[in-house]
Amino acid sequence: MAVAVWLATFLIIFACGYPVAFGMFISAVLYLLIAGVDLSTVMNTMVIQYENQFILMAVPLFIFTAKVMNAGKLTDRLFDFAKVLVGPLRGGLGHVNIISSIIFAGMSGSEIADVAGLGTVEIKAMKDAGYDGPFACAVTCASATIGPIIPPSIPMIIYSMLSGASVGYLFLGGVIPGFILALVLMILVYILAGIRNYPTGRWPHGKEFVKILLRSFFILMAPVILLGGIYGGIFTPTEAAGVVGVYVLTLSLFVYRTLGFKALYKVFIETIVSSGFVSFIVACAFLFGYVVAREEIPALITQTFIGLGLMKSQMTVLLSLNVLFLILGCFIDVSSILLIIVPLVLPLVTEAGIDLVHFGVVTVFNLMIALDTPPFGPTAFITSGISGTPLSQVMREMLIFIAFELLALAIITYFPDTVLWIPRLAGYQG
Repeated sequence: MAVAVWLATFLIIFACGYPVAFGMFISAVLYLLIAGVDLSTVMNTMVIQYENQFILMAVPLFIFTAKVMNAGKLTDRLFDFAKVLVGPLRGGLGHVNIISSIIFAGMSGSEIADVAGLGTVEIKAMKDAGYDGPFACAVTCASATIGPIIPPSIPMIIYSMLSGASVGYLFLGGVIPGFILALVLMILVYILAGIRNYPTGRWPHGKEFVKILLRSFFILMAPVILLGGIYGGIFTPTEAAGVVGVYVLTLSLFVYRTLGFKALYKVFIETIVSSGFVSFIVACAFLFGYVVAREEIPALITQTFIGLGLMKSQMTVLLSLNVLFLILGCFIDVSSILLIIVPLVLPLVTEAGIDLVHFGVVTVFNLMIALDTPPFGPTAFITSGISGTPLSQVMREMLIFIAFELLALAIITYFPDTVLWIPRLAGYQG
């Protein structure tokens, strides 16, 4: 009875379009009442368990970093530097878009932050240079997928909390997959640019190159400080998030002087709102997870997979879960999948002997593709809004990019060393 009410309540609230956090909270509380469980469990699970997750402190710090970079127009300098590197190639600004996302990924860990901030600069520059609006939007959406794959990564931090996998090794595991995705996307951009005769840029003169490099130097040092500090053992990922946040804030306020205190106040407010939402949904997921564990639902899912013959190999399990995540990603937001579905399947993954770091990177990669897929695909809505391009045209153009993203996903899924090679060099024993 309690389980039926719990599940039905959650599905009804979700179907009505209310935030998933409310669905998890209300359905779990009803379950506890019907099952006769002491309601102090709510406090113990949502507050105490959340407080014990030190790694989650990194999330608001990375959110703050991304918002400071956008508000302080540091993303403009990243774009100019990327233009020097790959702008002269056929379809140059498309490649610039991708390289900019790689650099921005080393500081923000958020795909949405990339699209909303860096994307504004990228799409305008591409349209002004003669690129089609849908193409500019599609490249921006696809390249932003790199953000949470190359470290740091907010989704990987949450996955680390859920699975117990080392966030440091997860970060390292995302490096090669991020560059694989970038390479695949650059190949596609080069092909489409040749077919559609998109423009090329020019190679900068020596003095011009030096000028742009000096203009961008300090902001380019941010990912070096962040990743060098983590893997040099100087500070933890959470401490690194604080260090890079202070660093980009100092650049914006005192070095480049592109951020005023009025704008900074707005950044603080936006960070608090975003962090509060993330914190609430994670706390609700803890309570929801308590019900899941009490009813032994993961064990039921594992037995179902065994009964369907999907446990014959690690690859069949990964294929099944990839398909599941891709389908769910078309209709459900990424945070819901990460916080609700991933804990359900982790016992299945462990039973199959799949490495948790490999699975974590594959999962985050998969869920970032979900941000691009219709009809949910928030990146398409954002780029359409900031560029004035009809949403239907953006969605249509996205299809070929999604196909190439899936190709990259298949590579890292079926060749685990693409994920695990660097972590093993760093001492990972998985």
